[in-house]
Amino acid sequence: MHRKPAVRQEDLHWDDVRLFLALCRSRTVHRAGQALGVDASTVSRRLALLERTMSATLFDRGREGISPTKSAEDLLPVAEEMERVMTRFTNAAEGLEREVAGTVRMTCPPDVAEVVLAPLLGDLLGRHPALRLEIDPGEALRDLTRREADIALRTVLPARGDLLVTKLRTVRWVLAASPKVAKELGGLRAWIDAPWISWGDRFSNVPPARWFASHVKGVDPVVRSDSLAVQLSVAKADVGVVLAPEPSVEHYGLVPIKPSAALREEAASWPSDELFLVTHRALRDVPRVHAVWDAIVAKLAERAKR
Repeated sequence: MHRKPAVRQEDLHWDDVRLFLALCRSRTVHRAGQALGVDASTVSRRLALLERTMSATLFDRGREGISPTKSAEDLLPVAEEMERVMTRFTNAAEGLEREVAGTVRMTCPPDVAEVVLAPLLGDLLGRHPALRLEIDPGEALRDLTRREADIALRTVLPARGDLLVTKLRTVRWVLAASPKVAKELGGLRAWIDAPWISWGDRFSNVPPARWFASHVKGVDPVVRSDSLAVQLSVAKADVGVVLAPEPSVEHYGLVPIKPSAALREEAASWPSDELFLVTHRALRDVPRVHAVWDAIVAKLAERAKR
């Protein structure tokens, strides 16, 4: 009877497990390569080598992508446990740091990066010259439990994970325009009295877009954009009225537009966001993460007193 050759531990490496997990999660060679920071040909080559080493077919190849075989499905829970162990090991190793040095990877919405983070970076980096920051200004929620980022600023609470969360503040959304447009309007008596700037279709389900659709009826916005920064820049260029977070209104040099009592009563409530600061529990006392965390909390507390 032909025996399958034994898999030697020294023939397998942590990068093989990372490759295996990326392929299981992405189901395409191309997306797995993006997750790992390598090209598709490298992923294919490494997968072929891994399957030879294990003497097993781990993925079925098809025109639509790849799918795990029974062998891969059996291995997946073990690989995920290895990932959790490696995360704990990495976190423990980083906890040995003593100096505020190295890179902190941050993720947050684009407007938060511009309005909240950017103003405090000069002082923070001046106090810690060996500190480096990578800021991912995107709407996607990076998984902090998988170390896709070290610190996150979010407007929604994380769903799971051994994470530390602190609420920084509640942010009200208000109607705003450039000083010129605000002066021309002289207030807002009816929704149709103003040229509007609003959201495009891709983000039509975000709370401010839903509020706009529910309350500002009978208007056809002159500009739509899925970027709040674009909306604010357009408003600054004297184009129209925008619904925006109060800190962004001030940051862009806009002024609030006061709706009439009838419109305020009709609107009933205005949208607001809660801003949360999040990190993995194991990273909280790592000096570089600790420094960034404390700087953000202190700066926002200082602003709240103004």
